[in-house]
Amino acid sequence: MATVVNEQITDAVTQSNVKVVAEAPAMALGNVYQTAAHSTGIMFENAVNVQNQQNILAQAATTQGTMQIYSVDTVSDALSIAKILSA
Repeated sequence: MATVVNEQITDAVTQSNVKVVAEAPAMALGNVYQTAAHSTGIMFENAVNVQNQQNILAQAATTQGTMQIYSVDTVSDALSIAKILSA
């Protein structure tokens, strides 16, 4: 036995289904944009971190080079004194 349903109810259900189906592409594209923005943000964070690490390495290399430059005179003095003492 078939049950008769009011047309207003079927129209409301149909309209709700159409609304959900119509919004699906917009929601999907919104998710794509949000994922792309998040990935881009992580990419820039990683780039900044790499630059920071490179600056630290450059400072360490500069410090080591400066220390070697200033220690040349000390090493030559030590060698001269060693030669004088061994003679």
